[in-house]
Amino acid sequence: MKHFLGTLTAVLAAVFTQAQTLNLKVNSQQHQPLAGINATFSKEGKKWTIISNNSGDIVFTPGETGNYDLTLEAVGKKTVKQSVTLQQGASSLTLTLEELDYMLAPLEVRAIRASDKAPFTKTNIDKADIAKQNLGQDLPFLLNQTPSVIVNSDAGNGVGYTAMRIRGTDGSRINVTLNGIPYNDAESQGSFFVDLPDLASSASSIQIQRGVGTSTNGAGAFGATLNIATNEFSEKPYAESNNSFGSFNTWKNTIKAGTGLINDHFTVDARISRLQSDGYIDRASSDLKALYLTGAYVSKNTSVRFNLITGKEKTYQAWYGVPDYILATGNRTYNPAGLDKPGTPYDNQTDNYQQDHYQLFVNQALGNDWTLNIASFLTRGKGYYEEYVANQFYADYGLPNVVLNGTSYDSTDLVRDLWLNNYFYGQTFSLQYKQPSNEITFGGSWTIYDGKHYGNIIWANMGIPKDYQYYYLTARKTDMNAYAKWLHQLNRNWSLFGDLQYRHVQYNIDGFESNPGLFIKRNFNFINPKAGISYNRNGWNAYFSYALANKEPNRTDFEAQQVQQPKKETLHDFELGVERKQGRYNWGATVYYMLYKDQLVLTGARNDVGAYTRINTPNSYRLGLELQGGVVLNKWLNIQANTTISRNKIKAFTSYIDEYDGNGKLLGQQATAYSNTDISFSPAIIVGGSINLTPVKNLELSLLSKYVGKQYLDNTQDNERKLNDYYVQDARVIWTVKHFLFNEWNFTGQVNNLFNRKYEANGANYPGIYDGTPTNYIYYSTMAGTNFMLGVNIKL
Repeated sequence: MKHFLGTLTAVLAAVFTQAQTLNLKVNSQQHQPLAGINATFSKEGKKWTIISNNSGDIVFTPGETGNYDLTLEAVGKKTVKQSVTLQQGASSLTLTLEELDYMLAPLEVRAIRASDKAPFTKTNIDKADIAKQNLGQDLPFLLNQTPSVIVNSDAGNGVGYTAMRIRGTDGSRINVTLNGIPYNDAESQGSFFVDLPDLASSASSIQIQRGVGTSTNGAGAFGATLNIATNEFSEKPYAESNNSFGSFNTWKNTIKAGTGLINDHFTVDARISRLQSDGYIDRASSDLKALYLTGAYVSKNTSVRFNLITGKEKTYQAWYGVPDYILATGNRTYNPAGLDKPGTPYDNQTDNYQQDHYQLFVNQALGNDWTLNIASFLTRGKGYYEEYVANQFYADYGLPNVVLNGTSYDSTDLVRDLWLNNYFYGQTFSLQYKQPSNEITFGGSWTIYDGKHYGNIIWANMGIPKDYQYYYLTARKTDMNAYAKWLHQLNRNWSLFGDLQYRHVQYNIDGFESNPGLFIKRNFNFINPKAGISYNRNGWNAYFSYALANKEPNRTDFEAQQVQQPKKETLHDFELGVERKQGRYNWGATVYYMLYKDQLVLTGARNDVGAYTRINTPNSYRLGLELQGGVVLNKWLNIQANTTISRNKIKAFTSYIDEYDGNGKLLGQQATAYSNTDISFSPAIIVGGSINLTPVKNLELSLLSKYVGKQYLDNTQDNERKLNDYYVQDARVIWTVKHFLFNEWNFTGQVNNLFNRKYEANGANYPGIYDGTPTNYIYYSTMAGTNFMLGVNIKL
């Protein structure tokens, strides 16, 4: 080992001491240094991206002499492209970026994103990186290689209903915005990307903030923030076709086109998409369609943009999972959905939903230092899921027993549609002031959610008229927030950041399906401060921040009488990070401590109306270390990796298990006290990595790896109720052909789960005591074995 380490040190020393250096300085037309400029160097299919520091400096050390293509890009600046030659030793170059004659800055995104100087933990993903992975799987799977992320899929192959967790927190605690507009469902607070299929094909950039992050619009960020931007500007006309085919009869067809700049002021962009898959799980089919249409007017001081984004999905239900006793037989694709029907499974046990987004943005420059953004939006959602259910009691549907030929019947088989019909609308705004040493943002939003929940019986064996409506419930939620952010440059290297948000939430719920007479009206007022300090110099970035977040419960938490109503949740988030970026390598380390007060967790308890509900737990925490880095070893090989090591604990809570007699009658609940147990679905270790090779020009080979440690299905830390750890290896090849019939061809092939690992990425646990015998009823979301996708993208 000693000889190996010595040899490795010598090799690395030789690599870096032979590196050539270009010292590049980027200035404005007023001869002021420009910070945050993206500089991309490329040579023989390999690229390096570096961001200028506060002095406008960029240090590029590729390790070998030769000619490199350089591209300098920044919002609101004209792009500079030129060739640079690196010779032996150090060389210097100064370039000037000119202002564009029209406003392009996506202010609606800039207001809520964390800048490079902001003291928060974040990952930025650009359009090129999104495109490499976009073969048809849903958005969470495209983010799987980012730190602290784990993903799962109902259908088992990443198409249809998917979900992700970041630092162990689920989708209801991850704030998602689309062009700065709230995307989370207002009631459940989750994000259902299946409603906007192939959104990644229109995404120009994505930022993930881990932890509380900066103030944003919409649901409280209680573990992470995901900001998706689609408002991209293209000066030149374009058209492209993206097509993929793979295992389980999976198809993705996408056509995109844009006019470029018309008469120096107007642009129109459009996309249509279709995705279909049979899924890995039995009958877990998906039929997804999407349309994206945007038009914009731009001038030097003004931009106006309108987006229409619509998606329609039909998926066969696969969210129940595979029961443990079925999985034990080796049947990993079993799906209990639709099996209540005698004989063959019910063929329309499906989820059907359409969601339409209308977004209008107005950006206006107010002099040299101030800019204003106002965005108005309407999100229209309507759909249902249909299910065949057997042996349903008439009394549960508000109906009397049926008497036929003198015989009374108290139950029947039936088919029901459970509808959700809603409008979500409002406005967001931001006013920004920017000077070299100060950036000040005032922003906020108001939103209103009007939702209707109703259920119709469309068929029954007997005794129920067609389209009988057995419940109709309404809900309304208003959400208002205002924030102020200040980023102050103390000197060339040190920056201070302050952020204060006020948020008001009001719920009005007029009944629940199981308790239609239960009416809830709740108000919440939150003050969420954030502050931090950062240091930037010569590729070094270090920061420390503290953020306080408060979050309201979701709809199901309120299904209780007044004496058992849930309280708000509170999170204190401490982030300490350091990063180092150079031309050939980068690395970063973040220590986080997330201290929860009154976190809502499932305990198995029934409340005073008989519903299972989450209970406020006084004290819990997440303590973790996130490591990430990358190195360009030479012109044909680079490596990227990230690791999260964490400790996630609930200090004390009580678990409840239903107890039944031999006839299935509920006797009560058995309580057990626990202390210092792991938080459910929070693995202690997550590792991601990629090895990327470019053996010849325009050919890229990648090995993509993911390891996730064991996860518990509930908070008791019971080894009989867990997901085993798993390691998954994927492989991808991308071959680019230019100027053959069309401008560019991209051929992509990806093999997922190369080693055919049998693993479960999600699950649910329903323990009980039956006639004195403890029993675990566990359902697992199994993932597909070895499978593939092939893609052909053509750019005209």
